[in-house]
Amino acid sequence: MPKTLYVSDLDGTLLDRRDRLPGYTVRTLNALLQKGMLFTFATARSWHSAHVVTEGLSPELPWIVHNGSMLCDGRTGSCTDQVFFTDADRREILYHCEELGLWPLCYGMLNGGEKVFYRAGLPRHHGMERYIDNRRGDPRLTPVNSREELLQGGTYYFTFIHDRESLAPLWERVRGLPYVNLTFQQELYREEYWLEITSREATKAKAALRLKERLGCDRLIAFGDAMNDLPLFHVADESYAVENAMPEVIAAATGIIGSNEDGGVARFLLEKFHREGAI
Repeated sequence: MPKTLYVSDLDGTLLDRRDRLPGYTVRTLNALLQKGMLFTFATARSWHSAHVVTEGLSPELPWIVHNGSMLCDGRTGSCTDQVFFTDADRREILYHCEELGLWPLCYGMLNGGEKVFYRAGLPRHHGMERYIDNRRGDPRLTPVNSREELLQGGTYYFTFIHDRESLAPLWERVRGLPYVNLTFQQELYREEYWLEITSREATKAKAALRLKERLGCDRLIAFGDAMNDLPLFHVADESYAVENAMPEVIAAATGIIGSNEDGGVARFLLEKFHREGAI
């Protein structure tokens, strides 16, 4: 039997509309993990956020977080394989956003700890306000008063939350930069848009391939629903879109499985392991 690594997106794929794992998914995946299934997540979320919404599920493999900007230990959050911007590159990105009056959440590492810097005292889109309000008490959140303070430590991720019309000009400006990887899409179940910028080397696909090689796996099977899952689909040996996925993702997939609300990933994996006699 070939040694297979299974990698699934979280939001819209494993998680339901309440940002939680259905009970069936937790029970089924934990049973398969105990049987030796090599399974992990690839998500735009940080470890802190993913750790909360995946409570009860305990894959032993490193998690792929921040769209591939780093791998982390699922139990402790300890990070490896971090991909940072150069100082010149991150300053060029901030130059463009400042010209358009748009300010991001800047994710960075400072003195060994993860930080999320944002400009204080400036008008913000309600989507950005919601992001900050939902994380009150999070020690990573750090308001700052200047452009320079946004760039403390090493920067690996920029997130802009606004309406589509406001973010589109920034998208046009930065899409041609040779060192970036971009995701520009509407927030799941909400009206605002997110423009996320990482290093070209920071994708779910590249992180999954590094993990596949590290584990000595022969095959990679991926699950997803959104545009930032497409690079992962393109490098996977098989890729499966949940039935609630975006049309572009469905078109790129090997096949379509049940929805996130119905535990589609878990049902597919259980059937596959039964069919192959692995359990």
